[in-house]
Amino acid sequence: MYIDQIQLGNRPLFLAPMEDVSDSPFRQICRRKGADIVYTEFISSEAIIRDSDIALHKMHFEEAERPFGIQIFGGREEAMEGATKVAKANNPDLIDINFGCPVYKIVKKGAGSACLKDLGMMERMAGTVVDAAGDYPVTVKTRLGWDDHTIRIGEVALMLQRIGVKALTVHARTRSQKYKGDARWEYLKKLKNTPGLEIPIIGNGDVTTPELAKKMFDETGVDGVMIGRGAIGNPWIFEHARHYLETGELLPNPTLRERLELCAEQLRLSVAHHGERYGVIIMKKHYGQYLKGVRNGKKLRAAIMEEKEMEPVLELLLNFREEEYFAVA
Repeated sequence: MYIDQIQLGNRPLFLAPMEDVSDSPFRQICRRKGADIVYTEFISSEAIIRDSDIALHKMHFEEAERPFGIQIFGGREEAMEGATKVAKANNPDLIDINFGCPVYKIVKKGAGSACLKDLGMMERMAGTVVDAAGDYPVTVKTRLGWDDHTIRIGEVALMLQRIGVKALTVHARTRSQKYKGDARWEYLKKLKNTPGLEIPIIGNGDVTTPELAKKMFDETGVDGVMIGRGAIGNPWIFEHARHYLETGELLPNPTLRERLELCAEQLRLSVAHHGERYGVIIMKKHYGQYLKGVRNGKKLRAAIMEEKEMEPVLELLLNFREEEYFAVA
């Protein structure tokens, strides 16, 4: 599969952009564990053009993350144009537009999935970004439609292709569904069979295991699969899914020691990237999944959540033994 000139191989696996989750440390870990391409969490175009330190920090990445995309969102063409030019200056591999976020505070500003109610606005917004991006490929992430009565994803895909968008990711839910109910993969299959559609389609929604990654490829014919929540606390999902796609065999789950050591590594990267205070805070979103199913894991997580500095957290993680925890706590 190619996105413009970016070669991603056969049946690539994508890390989804997730707010307050897919920062540079997490992206580095996921790339190391087999994600073929990673994206920033979504970044407000308004914040970018105001030179917000937070927005600019979110765009920072390490070379080890390539291929890497910056995802932007907004409800004004002028802001999206300006944000695209700033994103270009950071030299990513591509720029992605978020036309799918269902959160009310985003939608009420005409951004995210609000564009699914006004395809003319989506067309103008995407065209503005494509023009401003120049030689940088532009991709889009969206949903099936605003609700069940407005599912026009085939029309959307052809419109975006005509404008110059190089790939389309579709979360197989409507905005009205938000994150409830099942993702409707049958629409991905219909989309892939749209006459005249040539750009790659990346499927997203409910892929939480290697088996489900293969099932999405096999049942829908999508060119790539994007994994979001299934990667939190489980970056191994990428290398395990790749192995399963290529061999039909499932790799063993990571050991407790492997989980604790990778969690510790992500914490170190987080502190190096964000500084100690925020680096420790943002990692709190990840501990629950890293420790899921671990005996006494909830007790360990509770102890970790009390800490405000890195070293005590590392001490707790790296010295943890399921059977000894209460004896040493």
